[in-house]
Amino acid sequence: MPAFDFPADLLALEARAWQEIQAGRLTVASAQAVQEAVTAFAAEAGYDRYEVEMGLKRAVRHPEG
Repeated sequence: MPAFDFPADLLALEARAWQEIQAGRLTVASAQAVQEAVTAFAAEAGYDRYEVEMGLKRAVRHPEG
């Protein structure tokens, strides 16, 4: 999997969604915003969307690894 240089706004969207998931209150709007941003980032950079999504989740949820 390639190393991604995620923009701060994409990291912030995923961090907010992760906080909502942990609190048991993820909203459709938050999930949709993340998916739209991931799709746009992947398309602009020429990456596979699924790899981008996995990399983003790893960067936010497991920053030590």
